[in-house]
Amino acid sequence: MEYTSGAASWQKVLRRAVAGLLPRRPRQRRPGWSIGVPLIAAAAGLLFTTTATTAGGTALREDRRPQLNQLIEERRQQVAASEQRAAALRQDVEERTDALAEQDGPIKAQQERAAGSRQAAGFTALTGIGMTVELNDAPRRSDQRLPEGVSNDDLVVHQQDVQAVVNALWAGGAEAMSIMNVRVLATSAVRCVGNTLLLHGRVYSPPFKIVAIGDPAAMQKALAESQGVRLFKDAVDHYQLGYRENVSTVTVPAFEDSTALRSATVPGD
Repeated sequence: MEYTSGAASWQKVLRRAVAGLLPRRPRQRRPGWSIGVPLIAAAAGLLFTTTATTAGGTALREDRRPQLNQLIEERRQQVAASEQRAAALRQDVEERTDALAEQDGPIKAQQERAAGSRQAAGFTALTGIGMTVELNDAPRRSDQRLPEGVSNDDLVVHQQDVQAVVNALWAGGAEAMSIMNVRVLATSAVRCVGNTLLLHGRVYSPPFKIVAIGDPAAMQKALAESQGVRLFKDAVDHYQLGYRENVSTVTVPAFEDSTALRSATVPGD
């Protein structure tokens, strides 16, 4: 045990008392912390506000597929109703034109002139010997696991696959054609959205059926020589996609949608 003299003890007590009377030196705050706290608080508030707005009062992880299916069905019904109304209006115009043509010679002459081009333009139904080509996606796997090196894109029919078949049938001398029972014209465009087909504003799911009237032997030869069709057949062998050709008597319907053109150009001489 250490002993100290009385004078030394009093000196220690005095130093402690003086130190207690002196003002303490304030601690310096870090400027980054003072600035960062408001920024973090503002960012958190913005995040909460954005989340609430996006959710719209509902859970973010809520399954909205039933709502989407209902919206799609409503749009389909609206389109069907619009198509029925348009068909009724076209019928009314045709009836009024026929009635007027009975009294007006020039209108009657133009009607007869147009009637001679209706078949070539695709406005009359045709029946004859031809081919049916069907393209389909690969069957769904029950285990939902794909082989190594295979993606979902390899297992569905793409736009270029349908286009390859259509172009080959035209090249083989097809006289008339339909896709999914919709008449194909010179202004028809084949587009795919995901694994669905978009044709004249309507959406179709696979299998995609293409019907063509013409010489079956010539069309089969054109299909066999088409590079795009050969590539799809290779995919059929590798990924179990669906491809089928059938020769029979087929019917191609008349074109019934609007024939309005947004733009046109005069071909050169």
